[in-house]
Amino acid sequence: MSAKPAKTAPKNSVHFTLQGKGGVGKSLVSSLLAQYFQSIEGCTVKCVDTDPVNQTLANYKALNAQHVQLMNGSKINERNFDQLMERLMTEDGVFVVDNGASSFVPLSNYLIENNAIAMLQEAGREVFIHSVLTGGQALMDTLAGFKILAEQADTRNMVIWLNEYFGPIEASGKTFTEMKVYTDHADKVRGIVRIPERNQDTFGKDMELMTSKKLTFAEVLSGTDFALMAKQRMKTVQRDLNEQLAAVGF
Repeated sequence: MSAKPAKTAPKNSVHFTLQGKGGVGKSLVSSLLAQYFQSIEGCTVKCVDTDPVNQTLANYKALNAQHVQLMNGSKINERNFDQLMERLMTEDGVFVVDNGASSFVPLSNYLIENNAIAMLQEAGREVFIHSVLTGGQALMDTLAGFKILAEQADTRNMVIWLNEYFGPIEASGKTFTEMKVYTDHADKVRGIVRIPERNQDTFGKDMELMTSKKLTFAEVLSGTDFALMAKQRMKTVQRDLNEQLAAVGF
């Protein structure tokens, strides 16, 4: 059995996964977010992969993500983005939009210059921005990416994902919520979701296999690629993440 879903389907909403640093788990976060919404009865989930380099989300067959080419070289293809915005404003459901590191700056600028968040809100869509932070060498880069988004985006619906795969999100003895970059912008953060570092020989290998095969939790639990104990571990991970996401209150 899969983790217990939320009781009520969320309103029409758009979820942008944005982070200027590559290789920190943006597509993983997008897939986890999409799976959470898929677990909610009556929720229609539509996934869009706008990464111009690595269409990772689109490789999850169960998520049926559509790839949209938003970039022409280093510039944003405004016509294609206009068409995407039209869908986001007119189609019902929950949209999860995964974005690549190379298109982070132009896409962020487009959202701001075109007042896109306000337009979506006026069209009755709740807008969320999901930003991934990771430990290790990429910590400062991901903190800088969060700072840029928090300063530019006119929203109080930011969701921070703390991906501890490369180590704890700590600097100078401070955790993320103790850092100035967070306290300065805490009023814009709707919630924080933690992807904890777990035993690399068990949970770690299971997660790596699941992500490398681009499988969802549902496929893992119903398929034959994973043994019983591995399925139990993945069920634990899914339940933990779903409980955190339910607490955000979409």
